[in-house]
Amino acid sequence: MKKPLLLLFMFGTVLTWNVELRADEKPRLAILPFLVERMSDTSRGAVCTVCRDVYKRGNISYGSQNILTRLLQEKMEEKGTFKVLPKETVEEAFLKSDKRQFELDPKRSFLQLGKALNADYVFIGFVFRYEERVGSALGVEKPASVGFDVHLFCIRDGKMVWTGKVDETQKSLSENLLEIGTFVKGKGTWVTAEELSKIGMGRMLKKISEPKELEEMP
Repeated sequence: MKKPLLLLFMFGTVLTWNVELRADEKPRLAILPFLVERMSDTSRGAVCTVCRDVYKRGNISYGSQNILTRLLQEKMEEKGTFKVLPKETVEEAFLKSDKRQFELDPKRSFLQLGKALNADYVFIGFVFRYEERVGSALGVEKPASVGFDVHLFCIRDGKMVWTGKVDETQKSLSENLLEIGTFVKGKGTWVTAEELSKIGMGRMLKKISEPKELEEMP
Protein backbone atom coordinates (compact mmCIF):
# COMPACT_ATOMS: atom_id res chain seq x y z
CA MET A 1 0.00 0.00 0.00
CA LYS A 2 2.90 2.29 0.76
CA LYS A 3 4.28 2.11 -2.79
CA PRO A 4 1.09 3.37 -4.55
CA LEU A 5 0.82 6.17 -1.98
CA LEU A 6 4.44 7.12 -2.58
CA LEU A 7 3.90 7.17 -6.35
CA LEU A 8 0.73 9.26 -5.93
CA PHE A 9 2.64 11.73 -3.75
CA MET A 10 5.47 11.97 -6.26
CA PHE A 11 3.03 12.48 -9.15
CA GLY A 12 1.24 15.22 -7.23
CA THR A 13 4.52 16.92 -6.42
CA VAL A 14 5.65 16.86 -10.06
CA LEU A 15 2.23 18.13 -11.23
CA THR A 16 2.31 20.99 -8.70
CA TRP A 17 5.86 21.89 -9.71
CA ASN A 18 4.86 21.97 -13.40
CA VAL A 19 1.88 24.22 -12.68
CA GLU A 20 4.06 26.59 -10.64
CA LEU A 21 6.70 26.58 -13.38
CA ARG A 22 4.12 27.52 -16.04
CA ALA A 23 2.77 30.25 -13.74
CA ASP A 24 6.25 31.72 -13.37
CA GLU A 25 7.01 31.68 -17.09
CA LYS A 26 7.10 35.07 -18.78
CA PRO A 27 4.52 35.74 -21.53
CA ARG A 28 5.91 35.19 -25.02
CA LEU A 29 6.16 38.41 -27.04
CA ALA A 30 6.57 38.65 -30.81
CA ILE A 31 7.87 41.98 -32.09
CA LEU A 32 6.70 42.19 -35.67
CA PRO A 33 8.36 44.33 -38.36
CA PHE A 34 7.24 47.96 -38.47
CA LEU A 35 5.02 48.86 -41.40
CA VAL A 36 5.47 52.04 -43.44
CA GLU A 37 2.18 53.92 -43.51
CA ARG A 38 1.63 55.13 -47.05
CA MET A 39 -0.60 58.16 -47.52
CA SER A 40 -2.94 58.46 -50.47
CA ASP A 41 -3.67 62.14 -49.70
CA THR A 42 -0.34 63.91 -49.18
CA SER A 43 -2.10 67.17 -48.25
CA ARG A 44 -3.29 65.63 -44.98
CA GLY A 45 -1.49 64.25 -41.98
CA ALA A 46 -0.65 60.57 -41.61
CA VAL A 47 -3.38 58.56 -39.85
CA CYS A 48 -2.67 55.35 -37.94
CA THR A 49 -4.90 52.55 -39.20
CA VAL A 50 -5.09 50.99 -35.72
CA CYS A 51 -5.64 53.87 -33.26
CA ARG A 52 -6.61 56.61 -35.76
CA ASP A 53 -4.15 59.11 -34.25
CA VAL A 54 -2.88 61.76 -36.67
CA TYR A 55 0.83 62.43 -37.20
CA LYS A 56 2.72 65.15 -38.98
CA ARG A 57 3.44 63.96 -42.50
CA GLY A 58 7.09 63.62 -43.56
CA ASN A 59 9.66 61.67 -45.51
CA ILE A 60 10.53 58.12 -44.50
CA SER A 61 14.17 57.17 -44.96
CA TYR A 62 14.88 53.82 -46.58
CA GLY A 63 15.35 51.05 -44.03
CA SER A 64 13.91 53.08 -41.13
CA GLN A 65 11.35 50.36 -40.33
CA ASN A 66 14.20 47.89 -39.81
CA ILE A 67 15.96 50.29 -37.44
CA LEU A 68 12.79 50.83 -35.38
CA THR A 69 12.08 47.09 -35.20
CA ARG A 70 15.61 46.45 -33.95
CA LEU A 71 15.42 49.25 -31.35
CA LEU A 72 12.09 47.97 -30.01
CA GLN A 73 13.48 44.43 -29.83
CA GLU A 74 16.54 45.63 -27.89
CA LYS A 75 14.52 47.78 -25.49
CA MET A 76 12.04 45.01 -24.65
CA GLU A 77 14.83 42.49 -24.16
CA GLU A 78 16.50 44.94 -21.77
CA LYS A 79 13.27 45.34 -19.76
CA GLY A 80 13.09 41.58 -19.24
CA THR A 81 9.34 41.51 -18.48
CA PHE A 82 8.52 39.32 -21.50
CA LYS A 83 10.13 36.37 -23.17
CA VAL A 84 10.90 38.09 -26.46
CA LEU A 85 10.94 35.73 -29.42
CA PRO A 86 14.13 35.78 -31.51
CA LYS A 87 14.08 38.41 -34.24
CA GLU A 88 15.14 35.83 -36.85
CA THR A 89 12.21 33.53 -35.99
CA VAL A 90 9.66 36.32 -36.38
CA GLU A 91 11.23 37.63 -39.59
CA GLU A 92 11.24 34.16 -41.16
CA ALA A 93 7.52 33.72 -40.43
CA PHE A 94 6.77 37.22 -41.70
CA LEU A 95 8.64 36.66 -44.98
CA LYS A 96 6.62 33.52 -45.65
CA SER A 97 3.30 35.34 -45.17
CA ASP A 98 1.14 37.18 -47.69
CA LYS A 99 2.37 40.82 -47.57
CA ARG A 100 -0.73 42.11 -49.37
CA GLN A 101 -2.93 40.95 -46.49
CA PHE A 102 -0.80 42.91 -44.04
CA GLU A 103 -1.47 46.08 -46.02
CA LEU A 104 -5.21 45.39 -46.28
CA ASP A 105 -5.82 44.27 -42.71
CA PRO A 106 -2.66 44.64 -40.58
CA LYS A 107 -4.28 43.95 -37.19
CA ARG A 108 -5.91 40.67 -38.25
CA SER A 109 -2.83 39.54 -40.17
CA PHE A 110 -0.45 40.27 -37.29
CA LEU A 111 -2.69 38.46 -34.79
CA GLN A 112 -2.77 35.41 -37.05
CA LEU A 113 1.02 35.52 -37.35
CA GLY A 114 1.30 35.83 -33.57
CA LYS A 115 -0.83 32.70 -33.13
CA ALA A 116 1.33 30.82 -35.62
CA LEU A 117 4.39 31.80 -33.56
CA ASN A 118 2.69 30.60 -30.35
CA ALA A 119 3.08 34.08 -28.85
CA ASP A 120 0.97 35.52 -26.02
CA TYR A 121 1.37 39.12 -27.16
CA VAL A 122 2.38 40.90 -30.35
CA PHE A 123 3.74 44.38 -30.93
CA ILE A 124 2.46 46.10 -34.08
CA GLY A 125 4.31 49.25 -35.17
CA PHE A 126 3.86 51.90 -37.86
CA VAL A 127 6.30 54.56 -39.04
CA PHE A 128 4.91 57.82 -40.44
CA ARG A 129 7.99 60.04 -40.53
CA TYR A 130 11.71 59.36 -40.32
CA GLU A 131 13.80 62.30 -41.46
CA GLU A 132 17.54 62.38 -40.95
CA ARG A 133 19.24 65.56 -39.72
CA VAL A 134 20.90 67.76 -42.32
CA GLY A 135 24.19 68.84 -40.82
CA SER A 136 26.40 67.51 -38.06
CA ALA A 137 26.28 66.91 -34.33
CA LEU A 138 27.53 70.47 -33.75
CA GLY A 139 25.11 72.29 -36.04
CA VAL A 140 22.25 71.52 -38.40
CA GLU A 141 20.36 73.05 -41.27
CA LYS A 142 17.49 70.70 -40.45
CA PRO A 143 17.11 68.60 -37.26
CA ALA A 144 16.14 64.94 -37.12
CA SER A 145 12.40 64.28 -36.97
CA VAL A 146 10.55 61.01 -36.33
CA GLY A 147 6.95 59.87 -35.98
CA PHE A 148 5.93 56.30 -35.17
CA ASP A 149 3.67 54.31 -32.86
CA VAL A 150 3.40 50.81 -31.41
CA HIS A 151 0.40 48.77 -30.28
CA LEU A 152 0.49 45.77 -27.96
CA PHE A 153 -2.18 43.14 -28.61
CA CYS A 154 -3.14 40.12 -26.53
CA ILE A 155 -3.38 37.06 -28.75
CA ARG A 156 -5.91 35.30 -26.51
CA ASP A 157 -8.75 37.77 -27.09
CA GLY A 158 -7.33 40.03 -29.81
CA LYS A 159 -7.63 43.16 -27.65
CA MET A 160 -5.20 46.07 -27.73
CA VAL A 161 -3.86 46.34 -24.16
CA TRP A 162 -1.32 49.16 -24.57
CA THR A 163 -0.25 51.76 -27.09
CA GLY A 164 2.63 54.22 -27.28
CA LYS A 165 3.79 56.88 -29.69
CA VAL A 166 6.81 59.01 -30.51
CA ASP A 167 6.28 62.20 -32.52
CA GLU A 168 9.37 64.36 -32.11
CA THR A 169 11.54 66.87 -33.90
CA GLN A 170 14.67 67.92 -32.04
CA LYS A 171 14.63 71.59 -31.14
CA SER A 172 17.36 73.83 -29.87
CA LEU A 173 17.35 74.80 -26.21
CA SER A 174 16.58 78.39 -27.15
CA GLU A 175 13.45 77.22 -29.00
CA ASN A 176 12.04 75.04 -26.27
CA LEU A 177 13.53 74.42 -22.82
CA LEU A 178 11.24 71.37 -22.47
CA GLU A 179 13.46 69.64 -25.02
CA ILE A 180 16.47 69.74 -22.71
CA GLY A 181 16.12 65.98 -22.12
CA THR A 182 16.95 65.22 -25.74
CA PHE A 183 20.06 67.36 -25.60
CA VAL A 184 21.19 65.82 -22.30
CA LYS A 185 20.76 62.26 -23.59
CA GLY A 186 22.40 63.31 -26.86
CA LYS A 187 25.39 64.68 -24.89
CA GLY A 188 24.60 68.24 -25.89
CA THR A 189 24.60 67.58 -29.63
CA TRP A 190 22.20 67.41 -32.53
CA VAL A 191 21.24 63.75 -32.71
CA THR A 192 20.58 61.48 -35.68
CA ALA A 193 17.13 60.11 -36.48
CA GLU A 194 18.11 56.76 -34.96
CA GLU A 195 19.36 58.41 -31.77
CA LEU A 196 16.19 60.50 -31.53
CA SER A 197 14.10 57.34 -32.02
CA LYS A 198 16.05 55.50 -29.33
CA ILE A 199 15.60 58.34 -26.83
CA GLY A 200 11.89 58.64 -27.61
CA MET A 201 11.34 54.89 -27.49
CA GLY A 202 13.04 54.58 -24.12
CA ARG A 203 10.83 57.34 -22.72
CA MET A 204 7.72 55.75 -24.25
CA LEU A 205 8.36 52.22 -22.94
CA LYS A 206 8.79 53.43 -19.35
CA LYS A 207 4.99 53.79 -19.34
CA ILE A 208 4.19 50.22 -20.39
CA SER A 209 2.41 48.10 -17.80
CA GLU A 210 3.77 44.88 -16.36
CA PRO A 211 2.44 41.64 -17.93
CA LYS A 212 0.33 40.78 -14.85
CA GLU A 213 -1.37 44.18 -15.03
CA LEU A 214 -2.02 43.69 -18.75
CA GLU A 215 -3.62 40.30 -18.08
CA GLU A 216 -5.96 41.82 -15.50
CA MET A 217 -7.20 44.54 -17.83
CA PRO A 218 -10.94 44.26 -18.72
